[in-house]
Amino acid sequence: MPVQLTLDDMGTPLVDVTFCVIDLETTGGRPAADRITEIGAVKVRGGECLGTFQTMVNPGCAIPPTITVLTGITESMVMRAPRIETVLGSLTDFVGEAVIVGHNVRFDVGFLAAAFERDGREPFINPTVDTVALARRLVRDEVRNCKLGTLAEHFGLAHRPSHRALDDAWATADLLHLLMERAGRMGVTGLDDLRSLPSMANHAEASKLILTERLPRRPGVYLFRDAGGRVLYVGKATNIRSRVRSYFSSDERRKVGALLRETQRIDHKICANAFEARVLEIRLIHHLRPQYNREANRFDAQVYVRFGLAERHPRLTVVRAATDDGSLYLGPIRSRAAAALVVEAVHSVMPLRRCTARPGRGRRTGPCLPAQLGTAHCTCSESFDDETYRNIVVRTRVALEHEHGWLTAPLADRMTELAQAERFEEAAQTRERLTALTGALERQSRFDRLRAAERLVVRHRDGIAVEFRRGRLTRMWVPPERPDPTLGAIAARDVQAVPADPGPPSGGALPMDLVDEFSVVAAWLEQHAASLRIERVEGEWAGPVRRIPDYRPGRRLVS
Repeated sequence: MPVQLTLDDMGTPLVDVTFCVIDLETTGGRPAADRITEIGAVKVRGGECLGTFQTMVNPGCAIPPTITVLTGITESMVMRAPRIETVLGSLTDFVGEAVIVGHNVRFDVGFLAAAFERDGREPFINPTVDTVALARRLVRDEVRNCKLGTLAEHFGLAHRPSHRALDDAWATADLLHLLMERAGRMGVTGLDDLRSLPSMANHAEASKLILTERLPRRPGVYLFRDAGGRVLYVGKATNIRSRVRSYFSSDERRKVGALLRETQRIDHKICANAFEARVLEIRLIHHLRPQYNREANRFDAQVYVRFGLAERHPRLTVVRAATDDGSLYLGPIRSRAAAALVVEAVHSVMPLRRCTARPGRGRRTGPCLPAQLGTAHCTCSESFDDETYRNIVVRTRVALEHEHGWLTAPLADRMTELAQAERFEEAAQTRERLTALTGALERQSRFDRLRAAERLVVRHRDGIAVEFRRGRLTRMWVPPERPDPTLGAIAARDVQAVPADPGPPSGGALPMDLVDEFSVVAAWLEQHAASLRIERVEGEWAGPVRRIPDYRPGRRLVS
């Protein structure tokens, strides 16, 4: 049966990997039209030969004279040989779970795949290694070309190719061992490293691949540091080593080149899983503010929507920071533009004052425009009434804290009416306001729910238990039946935090530096809700009775 290696298998040290070097002779270069005439294979591990496989194959067609001149294989040599259909089973058993190697391996695998398909068999899905690609990466500057014969002669390989399958397979095996020795000088220690090496051809910072040599193939975070030890970039990964090495190959972001030029050291911190890695990454970014992390500057743009309840006539404003002044704060919100849409959405429903004029001043200067249009109950208007305004404030506060439908439903109705009247631009503006308001209220509800739980312990069905304090990840338990030497022998450990304090108690505005972490925690709890069992709750942990309705085009919202 075909096999596919796991992530752990791909990180197996090269000395422990079993390779099967295959070479084919064929009647031509087209897998769909031409046929195999000879198969040679050598299985090796740790520099030792585990066995060989060689057979002629009757192609069932004429062998072109040019092929006979090149390989020496004649029709009389293959006349009594078995057909490919009778050979494939034995070849599959010989290859087993080994990594398939070839000099231009796509040629050999392509012909084998065509033969498997014609015989109704499943093709090989074993990982492959191409010695041509490795040679171009490692020794191209030393030889005139990367043909197998040229390489064998230049490096004095023990076996020389002869355009016969087994001889060429032996020569390729010798070349593989030589190239693996060269690759080891670049920090290549595992199969995944070897397979990814060709894609790093001619990288300007390829010499720094040695910095990845000791990185583990485990979940966690990695930190790029400059010569002075300053952290340049923090990232997370399910496989730290593989992710970091990808910066030298597949990652083409413009900042990567500059990052690698400054990097002189790469540190790492192992985590229990991807969730802990994501939380730790956020904490480190907030704490260290690395110059190459875009998120390090993003939260500086966050703002709050402030409802000034301590004022005589409260109104909505957008502020940079939240203070303990008795106001109601909504946020943090990602940008000032999004916060402005939230304020406009609330103003569209609640006639809160928008100007700063003192009561009675309007008699001399005239009321502001919203007051004239009747969309705001402002102090500049002669008809302003304190009792009426107090009722508006109370209703707005209840809507923002609990009855969100009092705000979202009228906006949804208004959007529908405008669309039906074909006033599409106004409908689009209303939709933008509704989307911004719904997103802010939904996120606020999720964060308030997390903060209400003084301590929450849940266990995932995979056995890992997780502790949260006021919304912050603080502890993980790894079950004994899942021993992991990288995590140590203890069954429980504190999550690596900077700092390790619990989140703030419920009530008041959420600090800006906790928004990203709370978002990740809330998303993880919701995503894995069906797989979690609550083991302990201190404080309050309960879902909302009425969830804020989601807006979808063509759907009318109800409270």
